[in-house]
Amino acid sequence: MKRGKTDAADAEAICEAVGRPSMRFVPVKSAEQQGVHVLQRTRDLLIRQRTMLVSALRGHMAEFGIIAPQGIARVADLLAVLLGEDEAALPPLARQALRGLAAELDNVNVRGEEIEAAIIAWHKESEASRRLAAVPGIGPITASAIVATVGDVSNFPSARHFAAWIGLVPRQNSTGGKPRQGGISKAGDRYLRRLLVLGAASVIRQIRIKAREGWLADLIGRRPTMVAAVAQANKTARVAWALLARGESYRPRQGSPQLAGA
Repeated sequence: MKRGKTDAADAEAICEAVGRPSMRFVPVKSAEQQGVHVLQRTRDLLIRQRTMLVSALRGHMAEFGIIAPQGIARVADLLAVLLGEDEAALPPLARQALRGLAAELDNVNVRGEEIEAAIIAWHKESEASRRLAAVPGIGPITASAIVATVGDVSNFPSARHFAAWIGLVPRQNSTGGKPRQGGISKAGDRYLRRLLVLGAASVIRQIRIKAREGWLADLIGRRPTMVAAVAQANKTARVAWALLARGESYRPRQGSPQLAGA
């Protein structure tokens, strides 16, 4: 066992690792895929900024007894009070500061819509992204994120390798001939994993509303909702790999429900 971290030791370890036949390498992306990846991450950043601004508005205005129902759509109720003519609702200094936050929120919304429009436009031009969007739980945002992030799908020998790369398979802690599996590994791309789980949650919501039957409905009845969502996200990732690897279009099973993408 070699000890001590030096540049020479790191270089030696890298050279030794590259020469091993079982070594896995990062998929190489094209410049266009990198551009879409930047769009996706910029959209994600703007959404987080919007959430921070909305939380700040809700928190500060709640201190003055101005409260709106939950949901991003109900923020308009707060803005109506903030931008209204009733000067008694808020002190002048607080109103001045919060109007600045409201203006920043409006700018973030505009930029987010522009970024999302660019992603949708690329999605419509990408044949692979359009095929993925037909899968339940996958919409234009998730489909374009998969195509932009995966690169060459042939780097994954099977659908299970692809799901494991995203971090949607159980974490192994086996020893002494006793297999032990914990929660998901959460390896790989956190953003892509979150999109797939959110899409799976939308599928579960539609199944509950429409009282559908099937393996997922049975799983929902036996296990927590998040466990079922991760299981559905794992299945969705495997279907996406199959479509990309084989160049096929999504064909739902006969009698299976037609669910919208997310």
